[in-house]
Amino acid sequence: MRSRLAWLAAALSAFSLLSACQQEEAPVNKASLPPVAAPPYICDYVPLDAVRLMTGVHDPIVRGRFNMSTSDDGGSGGCFVYQPTGNKLKVLDVTLSPGGSQKEAEFQISQGAQRLPEIVPGSVGYYGQDSSAGNTQAAATLVRGDDLLIVELVRGVKGRDNAADVVALMKLVAPKLILNVTPSPNKAKG
Repeated sequence: MRSRLAWLAAALSAFSLLSACQQEEAPVNKASLPPVAAPPYICDYVPLDAVRLMTGVHDPIVRGRFNMSTSDDGGSGGCFVYQPTGNKLKVLDVTLSPGGSQKEAEFQISQGAQRLPEIVPGSVGYYGQDSSAGNTQAAATLVRGDDLLIVELVRGVKGRDNAADVVALMKLVAPKLILNVTPSPNKAKG
């Protein structure tokens, strides 16, 4: 009887320790995104290390590509990042498209959005974060001529500065995605 009680006590103690370990969360990596884009890249232009840091997903599923055509429509495309397991939820979306409006960007800023620093000459942009408690969604939008670039963090890491992350990723990708597109003469209007 004593050996059964000792075994039961040891099993309960081990179970308690296991449960306590499972409840502890890994510490949040609050390091800033790298100041310079470096390989490896996803979708040819988005640095994987920055994506891993801002989403907390180390082996993401990646879909999409960018078409850097210099036609009248300019560049377009997207890079979509998903969790590799579970419901495969989207965590990050980087989209380049024609149809940007500097007037719309200025309007959003006048309505309370934070102004981006000038990342690309002749551009205007804004950013913000969902203010709901515990929400990790943030987005940054940059317009140059008719080119529109959006970095949307659908699910960031709790405890990180998600708004700073989208601004930092914008700084890394905009020079490649916006400056590599040569505006057509009718796109120079803003």
